[in-house]
Amino acid sequence: MDRDRILLTPGPLTTTLRTKLAMLRDWGSWDAEFNAITAQLRSQLLDVVHGAQTHVVVPLQGSGTFSVEASVASVVPRTGHVLVLDNGAYCKRAAKLTQMMGRRASVLPFAEDEPVSAAALDAHLQRDASVTHVVLIHCETGTGVENPLAEVAKVCERHGKGLIVDAMSSFGALPIDARRIRFDALVAASGKCLEGVPGMGFVLLRKAIVDSCAGNSQSLAMDLHDQQVYMEKTGQWRFTPPTHVVVALAEAVQQFIEEGGQPARLARYADNCKTLLDGMAALRFKPFLRAEVQAPIIVTFHAPAHPAYDFKRFYAAAKQRGFILYPGKLTQLETFRVGCIGAIGRNQMREAVNAVADALREMGIPDGAPAR
Repeated sequence: MDRDRILLTPGPLTTTLRTKLAMLRDWGSWDAEFNAITAQLRSQLLDVVHGAQTHVVVPLQGSGTFSVEASVASVVPRTGHVLVLDNGAYCKRAAKLTQMMGRRASVLPFAEDEPVSAAALDAHLQRDASVTHVVLIHCETGTGVENPLAEVAKVCERHGKGLIVDAMSSFGALPIDARRIRFDALVAASGKCLEGVPGMGFVLLRKAIVDSCAGNSQSLAMDLHDQQVYMEKTGQWRFTPPTHVVVALAEAVQQFIEEGGQPARLARYADNCKTLLDGMAALRFKPFLRAEVQAPIIVTFHAPAHPAYDFKRFYAAAKQRGFILYPGKLTQLETFRVGCIGAIGRNQMREAVNAVADALREMGIPDGAPAR
């Protein structure tokens, strides 16, 4: 290969050369110049969702799941009761980590191929007043379905419940406006739609609840309240920051701004998604989701019904042609996933479809038609 393979996954993603080059310099973690980069980055992340008046940004070392776990542990009192709206694998992970944090957790289940229902949430909260917080996955990348953030937020606000949003695969791409949508915590990460490299999560905490988070967390390293207080006081991270990841994200956010921000990023990803769906339809692949609920982030496809199909062989054939696909997350059906996000455009998506067609030919499979 004369270029890096293109990552058609929900993160890590393909990054630009500018973002990669930003990591070639070493930084002192207490250095004033590095602290200034952190401060500017925190401000720019708030701007993405118009949150400067209502929220603060607390960055945290580690993958996005670290920050989801930190949010639950920091925001929810130890006597709290968390309701997780569950229509996929990452929802189930949120429920599991909530229980492991020692918080009471309940699950409101929905079909994997449908968005969660704000009306069902409303009815549940009317029945069970003990719920204190709701967890919503904005884009459930187990399937690619977009969940109704604004509607869920309205229900939570009406019932006086806290809302924790996992916006890992939506932040920077799907519209989120903190001036109109109330949430206690919204979690995202560096290696997703902002097109940085993995290694840093961040949490937008509502200013009105920051003080009430004190003492909730049972973790030293993942206490968002302590991280926020220390950063405001010193401008520094409490513990060794992922310096190269931070400066790479700062560079990626600058490119995000130059591109035109969230609307432009959404437009490019939507075009990627359409190009992918059109190309795969020509190969007779069938998407798992209806078009109306498909977010332009990652697409789940049914596996071909042909007896020669084997995902590992299919994956290897696509990889040999320069594209990294992603396995399915469903338990009942055999599927695979193709991401539409990252520093890629229409041409790369067309090349990806061509690679899939070549992989099928190599395996002796006429087309991607699934089982009936």
